[in-house]
Amino acid sequence: MSVRIVALGNEKGGFEESLQQPDLITTYFGRHAIIRHIEERRLLGFATHNGFPAFVEYQAYVFGRVRVLIHDCPSWELFDNDWYKSRNIVGLADIIVLKYSVNDKNTFQEVKDNYVPMIKRILNQWTVPVIIAAIGTRQNEESPPCSCPLCTSDKGSCVPFYEGLELSKEIGAAYLELHSLNDFNVGKYFGGVLEYFIIQCLKQKSSEKKKKRSSRPQLIPPPRLKEPVKLPCLKIETSRFHCDLLSLFCSSSCTDVAFSSKDGQEVARAHRLVLCTANYVFMLLFGVAIPGNSGELPGKIAHNLFLIEKDNAMNSGQTLLQNILPVRVIILDSLLCVCFSEVLKFIYAGTGNWDELKSVLWKKLKNLEEVRQVLETLKLLFRCNTKAFYSNGIDYQTAKRKEQSQRCCCSLSLFLKNPNLADVIFEVQDISVYAHKAVLVARCDVMAAMFSGNYSETNACNVPIHGVSKETFLSFLEYLYTDSCCTASILQAMALLICAEMYQIHRLQQICESCIVTQLQSMPSRELVSTNLNIVNLFNKAKFHNATRLSTWLLHFIASNYLIFSQKLEFQELSDEEEAFVESHRWPSSSYLQELTEYRHHIHSGRSRCILM
Repeated sequence: MSVRIVALGNEKGGFEESLQQPDLITTYFGRHAIIRHIEERRLLGFATHNGFPAFVEYQAYVFGRVRVLIHDCPSWELFDNDWYKSRNIVGLADIIVLKYSVNDKNTFQEVKDNYVPMIKRILNQWTVPVIIAAIGTRQNEESPPCSCPLCTSDKGSCVPFYEGLELSKEIGAAYLELHSLNDFNVGKYFGGVLEYFIIQCLKQKSSEKKKKRSSRPQLIPPPRLKEPVKLPCLKIETSRFHCDLLSLFCSSSCTDVAFSSKDGQEVARAHRLVLCTANYVFMLLFGVAIPGNSGELPGKIAHNLFLIEKDNAMNSGQTLLQNILPVRVIILDSLLCVCFSEVLKFIYAGTGNWDELKSVLWKKLKNLEEVRQVLETLKLLFRCNTKAFYSNGIDYQTAKRKEQSQRCCCSLSLFLKNPNLADVIFEVQDISVYAHKAVLVARCDVMAAMFSGNYSETNACNVPIHGVSKETFLSFLEYLYTDSCCTASILQAMALLICAEMYQIHRLQQICESCIVTQLQSMPSRELVSTNLNIVNLFNKAKFHNATRLSTWLLHFIASNYLIFSQKLEFQELSDEEEAFVESHRWPSSSYLQELTEYRHHIHSGRSRCILM
């Protein structure tokens, strides 16, 4: 049984001394250990040769007894000039290797535009395995050569990584980049892919001739490499942002505004910060600057519905660092005053469930006309369409209005690091950060205890923060105010995870874990080999800070990339128990490597011996 390989293209332009460098095919078949015998017939007189004058022919034996015929055409011009004979040999190919130099973009473009479509027509259907090999190191006249596939500094004269990858996707080929023709790139990288296609080709031919060859001894199949174990899935728990705010309202903790009726009876207490995030009316009422132009309507509504007592009118817009007493507000609308506690619950819950609010108002007022009047008032307050209040079903337009309403009340980010209404200042490294106890108490149990217990921070305006960088603490506050965060790197995510563990914010820990996992999974193997990131150190930090899910995932990650991490010094930092776990879950497994060794030994113990060794 034989395999025919057709190699097309010239790759020598990828090296500085290209004429002295061997080509890819002769380098592979001249060095690799699976070769038993190699014969070379260099066709010097192309014009007078009777076979295929555009090609250099080789013959070798691999896997003991499999004959490989190699037809190598280093010149596309010769390939085109002797077209009728060239297409015959391409049509008989079992494997096709397309080679090009990464420093010869003109030839690559010509091959892509002209010769690849010609070869596709010869094969009718692109069922023959194809390997596209990009050879050489990209050259840059103003700086040392760059071997990064994603480098775009020399894409004007060189073939970028993405163009080769696009060509491979277009024709369904395997794409390889070989920066040099050393033993690893040629023998392991290129050779591994070529051996795989040779084996697949042999299997296909064997199945087609199974009946004819039933009496012949079968080749021992190579060992099968199993898929790596699927890494544990890290889920993030559902957000409790509005539940936390509603709990804050029910607890009456850190309230700074008291609403009362016209006769002076207190109706409810609330938090100016939360009310200001609901709409512009409360921002105008409490003297907070409105972003953009809101018009005159919010001011008219505030004047008609509410009145700040004279003793508090001058202090309503001050920060709570200066104004300790709650602001007292009189509700001028009698119907709104009766059910204002329910309206506040609606605001704290996110202004989303209007049907539930209508039901609560009906139970409170017992009069449909009064319910309609209150809803009309709220329509002005929240700028919503009345159809959303009275519809029994939830259609698309209603859902859209609810989404808009929720966006109106989810703007706590406007007050992040904002001195307006702030009642505490955090001193972190060399900066001062304004914050609001209402948000901190609602979103963080540790800070709720800190500001309500017998601690020095309880009544202090300035609170120092130690052991946390300013970038990490600002990201922590961003999560408390917005229920989301964005970390730029794995190390930043780990620092934020440690801060979240310190303040017992479990959902933020889960977000940081997911961020670390996502970034590690997106790193290719070559980046894992060259990175300075200490994965074992990340594992130890995760274990120390009670991030059990992340530490388990990282241990599986190390085991799944055993061949990479076992060569790093950091691998020795694992304990005996952890190293035993990695060994038992490693990929590829030790049993597979043992089977592979035995298979190679069996292949090499055949009767034919390599004459080059």
